[in-house]
Amino acid sequence: MSASLTFDIAFVGHYTKDTIVYPNATRVVDGGAYFYGANVAARMGLRVAVVTRLAREDWGAVEKLERLGVTMLAHATPASTLLRLTYPTANLDERTIELISWAGPFTVDDVAGVQARAFAIVASSVRGEMPTEVVEALAARGAIIALDVQGFIRVLRDGALTFDDWPGREAVLRHVTVLKTDAVEAKLLTGESDRRAAARRLAEYGPREVLLTHGGGVLVYHDGMFDEAPLVPKEVKGRSGRGDTCTAAYLSRRLKASPVEAVTWAAAVTSLKLEEEGPFNRELAEVEELYERLRTSRA
Repeated sequence: MSASLTFDIAFVGHYTKDTIVYPNATRVVDGGAYFYGANVAARMGLRVAVVTRLAREDWGAVEKLERLGVTMLAHATPASTLLRLTYPTANLDERTIELISWAGPFTVDDVAGVQARAFAIVASSVRGEMPTEVVEALAARGAIIALDVQGFIRVLRDGALTFDDWPGREAVLRHVTVLKTDAVEAKLLTGESDRRAAARRLAEYGPREVLLTHGGGVLVYHDGMFDEAPLVPKEVKGRSGRGDTCTAAYLSRRLKASPVEAVTWAAAVTSLKLEEEGPFNRELAEVEELYERLRTSRA
């Protein structure tokens, strides 16, 4: 890339082709944390870029986001990352994930020339997808760095993805502005069952803000204090992409607003996304209405 490109927010992460298996149906959908996140940021009117890796045969996913105005900086690979997500019961928080194929690790060259106010290093499929040197290269540009812990604690064992500890986390987390985790991941990394205690512990590694999702809501730890907002979907139909949507909504709003406003906005966006499978695809007026309702209930 010969010239630098400047955006409000740039997402870095693999495209994934997801086979989602429910007790009574199976679907194949475009996935990847960037896919969920970029849909949110683009619909909020931001200048959005995506750096991703995928096979040419899946280039249709690139074109979908280009039609939303997203600048796609896609790198062709021999194979895309293919996942099989199995939900054995009606509880959508219970699932197994198998890694069928992988598009390989990102390189510093993949992100060369991209400038953004914020870089969202979104939830990788498996450890090794986002090497430390890539995080360091992005942080050196002076931007906000948002990172999801999933891609650093998720490992492959016997064909399935599972969680493990994160050795050497200090080398990465000292570069991070906003750290995204969920309650299960936070407990694994800190040993703390209490969500707030876990968030405080994670902040000790360097992140200025810790964004933590759980079944009932979203909380953010910042400046020694907590703000929290509930998730209030009318019905949960689209569990996949919940955390990615929340991170993108929080970070996009945080570019111009306080953490308390951003976490409430993120809860509103995520609640509406949970009502439908696939990426966020609702009108901003709906988000504003729900945001105001959540904000008023907190007052």
